[in-house]
Amino acid sequence: MSAVIDNTLKQPAPAAGKAAARTLSPATPPAATTRRQLKPYALAALPPLIGLALLVIVWQIVATSTSNFPSPAVTLEHAVKLFSDPFYSNGPNDQGIGWNIWSSLKRVGTGFGLAALVGIPLGFLIGRFRFLSSMFNPIISLLKPVSPLAWLPIGLLVFKAANPAAIWAIFICSIWPMIINTAVGVQRVPQDYMNVARVLNLSEWKILTRILFPSVLPYMLTGVRLAIGTAWLVIVAAEMLTGGVGIGFWVWDEWNNLNVPHIIIAIVVIGVVGLVLEQALVALARAFTYEEVKS
Repeated sequence: MSAVIDNTLKQPAPAAGKAAARTLSPATPPAATTRRQLKPYALAALPPLIGLALLVIVWQIVATSTSNFPSPAVTLEHAVKLFSDPFYSNGPNDQGIGWNIWSSLKRVGTGFGLAALVGIPLGFLIGRFRFLSSMFNPIISLLKPVSPLAWLPIGLLVFKAANPAAIWAIFICSIWPMIINTAVGVQRVPQDYMNVARVLNLSEWKILTRILFPSVLPYMLTGVRLAIGTAWLVIVAAEMLTGGVGIGFWVWDEWNNLNVPHIIIAIVVIGVVGLVLEQALVALARAFTYEEVKS
């Protein structure tokens, strides 16, 4: 009996101990908690802000030392006026920057979509069958290094119109990354998967949908990302040569008018649109793949 009493006396009262601990431990101030929560965001945002500030400083120095080169303040003033009415239309050669961006995006979407419809299935076939790989690899190696703008005269000759020729240039520059990355993904599918498919006597369609497509998807999306960046680069140069409505033609037209602030605004717009397109495809890749996708 005395042993039971002694053990009972030795055990601390849990509720009282916890209450005492809560009383003794100082409460964290709300301001300190908020600072701790915002610190990762601040550390992530600080380097880009410093980089942008450095760019503006260099820009201001160049504008100060070079005549007829607009300063950041002058360019910002022009940008406010330009984007106050981006969709005005005073004829085919005088339209707002919004219409020019939209026209370029339509051309890129058409050429890029056609390249995906042709390039991705062709990449699966080249990666799947050794005979097709041996047949197409020399052709791809020969044509891939050719500048897309070198194909523009061929498009003008065949289609006899500027708009289809620009879409052709987008198509021919976008198709190579899709073919190559898709074919590499098919060739890197583990052989054990194909052996299991052979043992189970799976049809070619089931091999494609159940084995190849899930394994190749990360490679395929990488090719798509590379292709969209190249397509957006090419459309600007193609529109400079073909004319019409588009961001490339708009840049060339502003140069002919010696409107340098608008050219700088167009450079920023082209970069922002290209960044948005690439990040959209990065988000798509992350949504459909389990692998880490680097932005």
